[in-house]
Amino acid sequence: MQQNHSVTEFILLGLTQDPMKKKMIFIIFFILYMGTMVGNLLIIVTIKSSRTLGSPMYFFLFYLSLADSCFSTSTAPRLIVDSLSVQRIITYNECMTQVFALHFFGCMEVFVLILMAIDRYVAICKPLHYPAIMSRQVCIILIVIAWIGSFIHSIVEVAQALKLPFCGPNLIDHYCCDLQPLLKLACMDTYLINLEWATNSGAICTSSFVILMISYIVILHSLRNHSAEGRKKALSTCTSHIIVVILFFGPCMFIYTRPPTTFPMDKMVTVFYTIGTPFLNPLIYTLRNAEVKNAMRKLWHIKITSESKR
Repeated sequence: MQQNHSVTEFILLGLTQDPMKKKMIFIIFFILYMGTMVGNLLIIVTIKSSRTLGSPMYFFLFYLSLADSCFSTSTAPRLIVDSLSVQRIITYNECMTQVFALHFFGCMEVFVLILMAIDRYVAICKPLHYPAIMSRQVCIILIVIAWIGSFIHSIVEVAQALKLPFCGPNLIDHYCCDLQPLLKLACMDTYLINLEWATNSGAICTSSFVILMISYIVILHSLRNHSAEGRKKALSTCTSHIIVVILFFGPCMFIYTRPPTTFPMDKMVTVFYTIGTPFLNPLIYTLRNAEVKNAMRKLWHIKITSESKR
């Protein structure tokens, strides 16, 4: 990795400098992170183990939970460890790796949410053609495209970060490495890079949100032709998806679709969509989905029964 700067490490200032608040941050985010991992891993294991959750919707939910776990892991462990550290040093290479992971798994979540919306659109608006359109092979191809698209996006982000020369200072006023706080430290005019960054990340966030909202409006409009029972089930599923979309894209667009200015609330907004949303997603999808809850009950029942027979 070529380094065109004199700075070889950065210091993350984190969310606060107050010793008491640091301890609170450790406790709160440790609980949130553990909850995120347990919740998402439970969904992953349930979908993999259950024969009743073999539809494309749960195929995509599996990858959403996987993306959530990795997305949260790209920032949360560092924040938790740094909350108890005196010197929160991150090397240049570690910083670039975090930029890559943050954007790779964040973009993966965006693409999976779009695929879930496509799946619901076909299931509700084209029910007779659903098995042919959303076949297993098609779903696998769509997920592979999502992985490739996420990789390209994150490579572009890292390439932009690698262009930045750092001559000092090396204090990052954030709890993680991202292009926006790094731009403030660069020893160059960052206007064009910021424009490229906003065009890349901002356009992905905004266009994806618009596409998702339009697709769900079309889906909800088409439900008027369904039976009361079918309408209720579809509304429950779509409502869960819409809540997740709003919770993720609201903060995401706030950060990535504006001029190169920073606000005091930026760090907390970033916390919400990188740590808060991955924690809430399993709760939203399990509490509002009877099939997932039933599959989890069966899985635990089988587990407890097999343990008692030993």
